Amino acid sequence: MSSNMPPVAKKVPTERIHHGDTVIDEYAWLTNKEDPDTVAYLEAENAYLKQETAHLEELQEKVFQEIKGRTQETDLSVPSRKGKWWYFTRTLEGKQYAISTRVPATDEQPPVVTPDASLPGEQVLLDGNELAGDSAFFSVGTSAVSPDGTMLAYSTDYKGDERFTLRFKNLDTGEILEDQIENIFYGGAWSADGSTFFYTRVDDAWRPFQVYRHTLGTSEDTLVYQEDDERFWVGIGLTRSEEYLVLGAGSKITSEVRILDATDPTGEFRTVRPRTTGVEYGVEHAGDFFYVLHNENAENFELATAPLDDPATWTPFIAHRDDTRLLEIDAFESHTVVHFRRNGLTGIRIFPNKVSQEDAYEIEFPEPLYDVSPAGNPEFDTNRLRLAYTSMITPSSVYDYDLGTHELILLKQRAVLGGYDPADYEQFREWATAEDGTKVPISIVKRKDAAKPAPTVLYGYGSYETSIDPGFSVPRLSLLDRGFVFAIAHVRGGGEMGRRWYEEGKLTRKRNTFTDFVAAARHLKSAGWSTELVARGGSAGGLLMGAVANLAPEDFAGVVAEVPFVDALNTILDPSLPLTVIEWDEWGDPLHNADVYAYMKSYTPYENVDGRPYPPILAITSLNDTRVLFHEPAKWIARLRATAGGGPFLLKTEMGAGHGGRSGRYDAWREEAFALSWIIERGTP
Repeated sequence: MSSNMPPVAKKVPTERIHHGDTVIDEYAWLTNKEDPDTVAYLEAENAYLKQETAHLEELQEKVFQEIKGRTQETDLSVPSRKGKWWYFTRTLEGKQYAISTRVPATDEQPPVVTPDASLPGEQVLLDGNELAGDSAFFSVGTSAVSPDGTMLAYSTDYKGDERFTLRFKNLDTGEILEDQIENIFYGGAWSADGSTFFYTRVDDAWRPFQVYRHTLGTSEDTLVYQEDDERFWVGIGLTRSEEYLVLGAGSKITSEVRILDATDPTGEFRTVRPRTTGVEYGVEHAGDFFYVLHNENAENFELATAPLDDPATWTPFIAHRDDTRLLEIDAFESHTVVHFRRNGLTGIRIFPNKVSQEDAYEIEFPEPLYDVSPAGNPEFDTNRLRLAYTSMITPSSVYDYDLGTHELILLKQRAVLGGYDPADYEQFREWATAEDGTKVPISIVKRKDAAKPAPTVLYGYGSYETSIDPGFSVPRLSLLDRGFVFAIAHVRGGGEMGRRWYEEGKLTRKRNTFTDFVAAARHLKSAGWSTELVARGGSAGGLLMGAVANLAPEDFAGVVAEVPFVDALNTILDPSLPLTVIEWDEWGDPLHNADVYAYMKSYTPYENVDGRPYPPILAITSLNDTRVLFHEPAKWIARLRATAGGGPFLLKTEMGAGHGGRSGRYDAWREEAFALSWIIERGTP
């Protein structure tokens, strides 16, 4: 390994005062990505990273080839029916991006499609490879076919900043219309007749706050709705029945929904129920009534029904339960499906009669750990339910559930090449005891023949009620087959154990997220699972990584922090930055509340770096990230180098990507192989 010294970030002290507290931020200059000095510093960091990891290049290539070799590169998704067509995607060996296609439908049985041959009448909707061309980055934000199947609305991003350009394609002729709309957000919805498309725009803080109506063939779009409360996002969709447009406005804690007859796109949206702080609700059209899933006096949510002409009147249908978090409701012509969470696992409940709980039942699954969810199901009138199922040892699987026979029909299980056998692996659920006595679930997977204790990767997230469920990963096999244990700490702040689990890991209880993770790490060691332990997390999970590195640096052999939210206090103090005001409901408002300021300052990673020995840390970011700005990990690594012992501290910046990293699948595999090779070295005594 070269003895060349790492880049040294210049110190330009910037003073700020909040609530009487004077803070010097010597690396604030790194926030300006237009500054040549910033770019030069990031490039110097990349050069240093390459130098310091040069000895891993052979291992990186080996891991990349393992991922590639286990993947069926020429593959396809299971066709999903909508109207007169079956829709699916193809991937081709050597191609970075998927190809969206469709074939005419004749019945409810999905057509038999082969990876290397087209079907009669198969039509290409979008070829991501053609659209990407030579661009280093490419992403599709919207892909929506009109209800009559004749028009496609699609949007593209070539930088990674999640500002998309919207276009329209006539699927009968293949013609791309002259209509073109710049700088839109994800999503969108068609009117019932396909003449009009609704889309959203973002403000300077990257908040989707406007809904526009575009009529095909016209150049002047109409602003339908603008949300002026900076805590709220907006979005729009079309119900599965295609009878209503649904315009939702929501903060982290409050919802408001407006609806419009989809046959009247120029009409006025009507409000289902005006917003009440702390009340979240969503609306699903069930034919002759609405379902409303809400949390009014129901922490884990309850399901109500409401008349079409009076949607503000909610009649309880499924009562609140302390042990079951209702996640979503899917209504069909003849039945209803509820997706729920209980005991740290997801589940499916079927209501054969939409207006009665009589004969309702839950689908049983055989494994002790798994994750299941409805998978698309765009057709309103159907007697089948499409499900996605996986576990830590079962590759991603797609089932059709026959509502008449109660049969689960396996349509496809992700092929894992190279002789993968689930019987060679085993999964477990353990429980760590947190500082306050709370039992924290841990999901674990290992090879049956692996030694114990073993080097371990512990993954965590713990924010926004997002659950990291026990699912399968092809790249993970490169760890397991080298004798590693892989574990997920289901820490508070996530949603694994219900809404209360989330509430106990946010705002002024955020430290529970971090102490839960440390408790999980220590449990894995004390229970004989782990030797060297490498922590990994991304985005808000990257904040978790920075926080636990400060709390218990001695417990970890390494830390991988991807697009990490490590400069959280400075970001949340600045309302001009993307998402800040929206985030106040998650983290608190340190700008106006001295207690919140003091609490956040006590845990945010950048503020709490000290001179103790830290484990080796790898931070990975992207220059065009609009969610966690690149300067957060750049500043963090600079401060670690200047202040902390131990290390080394490495920064990897993708100079042409966004929050999700590199966009092409081969590029993404190489990125993952890089991180895994670094982890493998850290876990090797």
